[in-house]
Amino acid sequence: MDDDLTGRLLVATPLTGDTFARTVILVLHHGDDGAHGLVLNKPLEASVDVVLPEWQPFVTAPGVLFQGGPVGMDTAMGLVSVPGHESGDSPLGTQLLFGGIGLVDLDAPAPLVVPELGAFRIFVGYAGWTVGQLEGEIAQGAWYVVAREPRDPFHENAEDLWREVLLRQRNSLSLVTTATDHPELN
Repeated sequence: MDDDLTGRLLVATPLTGDTFARTVILVLHHGDDGAHGLVLNKPLEASVDVVLPEWQPFVTAPGVLFQGGPVGMDTAMGLVSVPGHESGDSPLGTQLLFGGIGLVDLDAPAPLVVPELGAFRIFVGYAGWTVGQLEGEIAQGAWYVVAREPRDPFHENAEDLWREVLLRQRNSLSLVTTATDHPELN
């Protein structure tokens, strides 16, 4: 495992429990102060216009809010893809983190920011870990750490992301997709 997990995906194993069952998390930050990321595959039924109507026309399909995790459910984060840009070359209203992926300032006027965006979703809440907590969970087998592909954060059918990420692994992880929630039925 690399020391820095920023930009990698965490794929839930059955050991993560119900809160993170079959989730895929994009790690936005991992460092000496802990880690945080966004659950990419938990769309909510609420459309974006319920909380941020000015951004609704610009979000990537399906046009709903996503539950980014169990922490800070009173906060919203805009995840964006800005093709052709890297960290240090952030367009107005964005903060690029890695590989053209970053966060958008949801208080900025949408018309100023939108022309640069390739994809955009809004997440309510986030996943967070204290110093050493994520590393401990990985060591216990609660998460698979895999590389991110550019389309993953804005996957067209978010509910299928867990399965698809595992299937593309070139090792025994692809077999995990056949596991059931009731192993006694195997």
